[in-house]
Amino acid sequence: MVNQQRLRTAANQAVRQRNYRRARDRALARLANDYPNVYRTYLEEEREADEQMGKKWLDLDGNTRTTGGLRTEGWSASSNKSRHRKKN
Repeated sequence: MVNQQRLRTAANQAVRQRNYRRARDRALARLANDYPNVYRTYLEEEREADEQMGKKWLDLDGNTRTTGGLRTEGWSASSNKSRHRKKN
């Protein structure tokens, strides 16, 4: 009985954490779309800080990034904007 309650509690906590992370990720995507230049600036600052601590960043193909600018070709701030807006 106690073990089942612990499993239920853990499952509920996992669902709440997953939902929170999804909401946070959606909010971050909306902010990145609404303020792309600020987002790129913050992202570049975080990348530089991580690289100074010896952490490596991966690109979308799983390759480690070399030093240089942030790749943004093909990225459009307006590409997903309509999906995140409320419909009237």
